Amino acid sequence: MRAIPAAALLLILAFTAPAVSAQPAQETPAAPAASATAAAESTSQHIVVPPASEKAMQYYRSGNVLWVILTLWGLAVPILLLFTGFSVRMRNTARKVGRNWFFTVGVYAVLYSLVGVLLGLPLDWYRSFVRPHAYGLSSQTAAKWWSHQLIGIGVGCAFAALTLWFPYLLLRKSPKRWWLYTGLATVPLLSVFLLVKPIWIDPLFNKFGPMKDKALEAEILALADRAEIEGSRVEEIDKSVDTKTVNAYVTGFLSTKRIILWDTILAKLDKREILFVIGHEMGHYVLSHTWQLIAMASSLALFGLWVIHRTAQALTRRFQDRFGFSELSDVASAPLMAVLYTLVTLLLTPVVMTVSRYQEHEADRFGLEITRDNSHCGTAFGKLQSENLDNPRPGLFYKLWRSSHPPIGERIDFCNQYRPWETGEPLRYGNLIRGAS
Repeated sequence: MRAIPAAALLLILAFTAPAVSAQPAQETPAAPAASATAAAESTSQHIVVPPASEKAMQYYRSGNVLWVILTLWGLAVPILLLFTGFSVRMRNTARKVGRNWFFTVGVYAVLYSLVGVLLGLPLDWYRSFVRPHAYGLSSQTAAKWWSHQLIGIGVGCAFAALTLWFPYLLLRKSPKRWWLYTGLATVPLLSVFLLVKPIWIDPLFNKFGPMKDKALEAEILALADRAEIEGSRVEEIDKSVDTKTVNAYVTGFLSTKRIILWDTILAKLDKREILFVIGHEMGHYVLSHTWQLIAMASSLALFGLWVIHRTAQALTRRFQDRFGFSELSDVASAPLMAVLYTLVTLLLTPVVMTVSRYQEHEADRFGLEITRDNSHCGTAFGKLQSENLDNPRPGLFYKLWRSSHPPIGERIDFCNQYRPWETGEPLRYGNLIRGAS
């Protein structure tokens, strides 16, 4: 569902999920107790950026084409619903089923979500099942894919039905300032969602549990103590049943903050590489990146809603005979809002991606400063590149519109170059690391 609050939510989720993804997607002395000799040896080794394989380059080029197709499709579907009058027909059906205004909006939200899913199903099947299998990146069965789809549809419909009424209520009550109040409401909405996501939503799709390697868990918790992170939880997720790629990320906040490690990354990276990844993830928490992303997503939502407020009513008057409605407060206008909001986010994506890449870069810096393990930083990224079919030096288009993380080549270069502790220079985040001086 592309209701306005949902659109802002999707934005924040896009940047808080795969935090160490080797694609553009929420990264040692082995432990704080590592010897000085081992640390010195690890920092002296220069890691060469691996060249991209031919398969990786094919994956990269076809991915760019697919991104363009998906983007155009995301615009074409709501435009089709508008100009064919199908949105009005869904609204009329919702009125018959829902009877009062509140339930009419809820029923429409469900219908809109289902129509969007059905129209996009062939592309989704290709994007998330056929293509990963074709490149050897997936181990997921068709039955598992369909079960995830059905769960996702249920969650999406419920979320849409529970949230779409809010902007339309404000449109009725405060037609001049509805965009401001709706935009401000995204802050608590996103905060609550991120709070409950790790405990209510994520377990619907994957099996989470405590780390099996208790010795490694102890070293991770010792690293968390050095980062002065209290109450942190490290969990292992059984992702090998779905994918052969590797990843780790941070999720939740306050009492639900968690560092999640896929079992694939635990199998394919060695201990010191994993500890650097964990150091990176701790950097996201210590540097308050989640709060910054909430603020950025809410600001984008506010701006997008303002653009809708300034333009949608004129478009409604211009095309009311084709659309079938004359007021923006009519729930049948949801596809129009979706089109305008998508255009705003598309234009601002390079700005959002730049902010995200900066955060990831600083998390890399924090990971290096807390581990001082340049070598395993570089080899970790090299393995991420290989396992996830990444292009280490992507083109400008990819970097501007698709890359939420610095290119792997730049990250390995930084791992090789950044070592202020060897020259006596102050650490940028030394005040946030216990015993860093």
